[in-house]
Amino acid sequence: MLDKLKSVEEKFEDINAQLCDPDVISDMEKYRKLMQDVKHLTPIVEKYREYKKVNSDLEEAKMLLDEGGLDKDFREMVIEQLEDSKQQIEVIGEELKILLLPRDPNDDRNVIIEIRGGAGGEESALFANSLFRMYSMYAEARGWKPEVLSSNPTELGGFKEVSFMISGDGAYSRFKFESGVHRVQRVPETESQGRIHTSTVTVAVLPEAQDVDIEINPADLQIDTFRSSGAGGQHINKTESAIRITHLPTGTVVECQDERSQHKNRDKAMKILRSRILDAEREKQNKEIAGERKSQVGTGDRSERIRTYNYPQGRVSDHRIGLTLYKLEAILNGDLDEVIDALITADTAEKLKSE
Repeated sequence: MLDKLKSVEEKFEDINAQLCDPDVISDMEKYRKLMQDVKHLTPIVEKYREYKKVNSDLEEAKMLLDEGGLDKDFREMVIEQLEDSKQQIEVIGEELKILLLPRDPNDDRNVIIEIRGGAGGEESALFANSLFRMYSMYAEARGWKPEVLSSNPTELGGFKEVSFMISGDGAYSRFKFESGVHRVQRVPETESQGRIHTSTVTVAVLPEAQDVDIEINPADLQIDTFRSSGAGGQHINKTESAIRITHLPTGTVVECQDERSQHKNRDKAMKILRSRILDAEREKQNKEIAGERKSQVGTGDRSERIRTYNYPQGRVSDHRIGLTLYKLEAILNGDLDEVIDALITADTAEKLKSE
């Protein structure tokens, strides 16, 4: 581990030297990439330097004790310093192991979230809207920007499906464990007998694809226009501004009709299409890797039931890590950090076990 840390520090110093080079400063793309590398390496290097300082204190204390000739009080102080340094070395060593774990290259990206109503009809569509609101409030609380890309609303205020992007540094790293089936248990307003109904909603989380990630041949696209439709409104069904894009090689179909401009709908549809195709490619690659780690927090399979929201008990349960919190209202209002932090901690622990 120490050899690896030394090479990381050398790389860090080399990058900082490059950042002073006028040729690098004038190349905005290269400069941006190097600044991103510095950002990722800084916490590792700072922790490594802390480790070296404590280790130096430890060696100094050992040397003083080996030399002998210390008075009683000073000897006790040196022994205390030695024990304190040993404890610090152990703690810092564990922190360095976590910092050296391979990073998900998509963690810094914007994220596209697709929510679809599942079993439960209108009740499912209403809960899809609740999840959309929850994620949007969480994003805004962190200073990130949510933007609807495509939606299919219902007359009662729900969503048959909604796709939206959250733009912000590290957005994917916080949302990536949300993929799967979310189950809600509550009494619908239309239920006269007060019976609890169970409905489901599926969530897909995709890192936003960049142009350099995947090349789409325009000849592989079938683009159709049609009139917008929805729950109502004076601008509905008047112009053919809605866009449907079919990627012929994969059969992937994306529709977008939220904007009145056909051009804007096309841009949004292409964002979703790129991200879906990239996600499918990543999934295919993962399946081809022999002995791929199955994360404790789930495989990311969209058919996997990951969480239950129980309204009568005010309870939220994440089934992957056995976490139960009795703060349903706060979580639905975007207070998601406790859940997300627990999922990240569990994933980190699983990675450490497989190292």
